[in-house]
Amino acid sequence: MKRRDFLAMGLIGVSTVMVDGLSAFAAAEHKYKLAPENLLPKDIRSAPEEVHEAYRFAIANRDTLRYIPCYCGCGEQGHTSNASCYLQDNSKPEKPIFDRMSLV
Repeated sequence: MKRRDFLAMGLIGVSTVMVDGLSAFAAAEHKYKLAPENLLPKDIRSAPEEVHEAYRFAIANRDTLRYIPCYCGCGEQGHTSNASCYLQDNSKPEKPIFDRMSLV
């Protein structure tokens, strides 16, 4: 599973709904905090919508993503968490430095 697919799956909420005593699953509609699109460089803005939304999510929710490990093997590149797949660890929130590996 690609990293952006993993994050996209994490962004889709599923809640259990009781219907006539039976349990059914329905997608919950969540409004997640996203960074403004104008923070993204042109190459990321021109990526498919789910990709640039994942970058916007990473900017706005970096403190959460840094606790989620990444399993794609990018640790060899110095990545420390799922946040590292989108933003360099040493970048500042007001001026993010993007990692483009999630564009692939």
